[in-house]
Amino acid sequence: MEQRISLVTLGVSDYGRAKAFYEALGWSATMDIEETAFFQANGCILVLWARDKLAEDSGISDDGARWGGIALAHNLGSREEVDKVIEQARSNGAEITREPSETFYGGYAGVFLDLDGHPWEVAHNPGFGLDEDGNVVLPDRP
Repeated sequence: MEQRISLVTLGVSDYGRAKAFYEALGWSATMDIEETAFFQANGCILVLWARDKLAEDSGISDDGARWGGIALAHNLGSREEVDKVIEQARSNGAEITREPSETFYGGYAGVFLDLDGHPWEVAHNPGFGLDEDGNVVLPDRP
């Protein structure tokens, strides 16, 4: 298996509400088919799909757990950009679970939960580069 992620699908309780939330953050769906939104996110695609349909399709019993042990991350080029995105999420109904602050790795980050409880870390990591398309570039290891 190649070291690559093609899609990340978020199970959502209210498709219209979830899509409107991501659009309010500035995301634009490339495709919208049968209440399934596909957002091109650099080399990966973020998908919004009904939580019950995702669970059934995956063969998983959905117990409605709020924390699935996974966090998404959005890296930015500055602390100011982190603050801006966290405030944008807050003003569109997201719960801020960690206000932006210094991190143990010398960066700056905050975390919000989208309207379905999916956690997003919004971070500036001075140890990671960003290319012209906003992709994270890991440093060479010594």
